[in-house]
Amino acid sequence: MTHQAETANEHLSDEELMLRFQNEDNDAFSQIVNRYKDRLVNFLYRYTGSIDEAEDIAQDSFLRLYRLKHTYKDVGKFSSWFYTIAINQAKSHKRDKVRRHAYSMNQTFGEEGKEIEYASDDRLPDEVLMAKDDTDMVQKAINLLDEKHREIILLRDIQDMEYEEIAEVLQIPVGTVKSRINRARESLKVILEKLYRPKRRIPYTGGN
Repeated sequence: MTHQAETANEHLSDEELMLRFQNEDNDAFSQIVNRYKDRLVNFLYRYTGSIDEAEDIAQDSFLRLYRLKHTYKDVGKFSSWFYTIAINQAKSHKRDKVRRHAYSMNQTFGEEGKEIEYASDDRLPDEVLMAKDDTDMVQKAINLLDEKHREIILLRDIQDMEYEEIAEVLQIPVGTVKSRINRARESLKVILEKLYRPKRRIPYTGGN
């Protein structure tokens, strides 16, 4: 991107940039990438718990955006449309990871290998219990949420999205958004109480 093009585009809204990009202005696409790359990687890191996976999914999301640019309609916020893409990429990545793991286990133990026993949900990994930093502890607690609660906590309390935008991203009613956020925060609080009990204070109070 030339300095002149960057200056011309930096004051445009996301939606205006996307419309320019649809008209083959690749400088507009570069500006979108610059605006979203850091916050998207941060969101995906909190979603997956892995910085390497987050960076891979972010790259896939931008590539998907590039390929689907002409499907974007200027009827809502660009961020809602783009985060829908990113979440779908993250879910697809997770499904692929599960399939690869299942294949690996079959290769190791055979199709009829012995059943593997997993710890019950109320037993937490040692590395979680030993985490010292509050931010790391909250992240590990987020990782222990089920997928629906994790994604809605991240969109509301980390990305600071409005209820209406979350509803658009997840394609659910606003009322469902509000009730799911409340349940997600309660679940997160319970997990943090288990992680911290009886040593320390609870660092997460949630948003509004």
